[in-house]
Amino acid sequence: MSDKKVIRDKRTVAQKRKDEKRGWVVDETPELRRSVEQEIQGKVDTNHPDSCRASMTLEQEEEAMARDIEIARTRARVGEHIETREAGSRRAVQKTKQQARARFDERAAGVDRWRDPERDDPREMLSQSDLATVNRQAARLEEKLDGWTRAAISRRLAERVADGRGMTDAVVDVYDELDQAAGTVIPIEKVGEVNRGEVSIEGTVVQLWEPRSSAIQNVGLIEDESGRTKFTTWAKSEAPLVEEGDHIVLRNVAKNWYEGRCSVAVTSWSRIEFPERGRWWE
Repeated sequence: MSDKKVIRDKRTVAQKRKDEKRGWVVDETPELRRSVEQEIQGKVDTNHPDSCRASMTLEQEEEAMARDIEIARTRARVGEHIETREAGSRRAVQKTKQQARARFDERAAGVDRWRDPERDDPREMLSQSDLATVNRQAARLEEKLDGWTRAAISRRLAERVADGRGMTDAVVDVYDELDQAAGTVIPIEKVGEVNRGEVSIEGTVVQLWEPRSSAIQNVGLIEDESGRTKFTTWAKSEAPLVEEGDHIVLRNVAKNWYEGRCSVAVTSWSRIEFPERGRWWE
């Protein structure tokens, strides 16, 4: 015997009609609604041109195919010349910098004639023997000057020789100029003598102290063959941590004076290099 109970509506047909007229009947039929995915897919199927070609006439289908072929030909013809917004912005910024540099060189040509962008390379004005001597001296200075290429050094030497300076005087002038130029690694003993606010030095971390403030990441002493000086790494610089015994290069560190002593500080504009690791972090 089955234990299932069946619920039936025991009203007569006349009673049902009377209830419908009085508005007592509630429609219990569930409302069917499409899901979000179905709504999206429906719009895609309706609006996408490729989905409607089955209902197109032959003329409309040929026009759609011709449009696709023309788009493919245009893309193939243009190819790599299509630039993204980022690439276009970089190109515009680079062009603006070059134009500003050219305008600055034109103004500077009133003081130094070799800054004129229209002037020929001074090395082309030298004789073969003078040019050979300039190249030999440039190769020798390249070994002593950090961060300077042989081509840049030879151009500066050629400028002075073309101006009538002797080779010995030209070599001394160029060495003094580039040895104290921004970005060149200088001996620690010369940090206080250089007439600029930022310097680059190289040495070994010989001692570290416990920072007295959370704003300081590292503080200690760096030493090379000429001397030692205090260095401070600010936390906001996001520079890598150093340890005692590390051989490092501090690029573009700021000079500070306190009670007649000069020290350096690693800021957000500075860079710490680890030559022995073969890599660097900004």
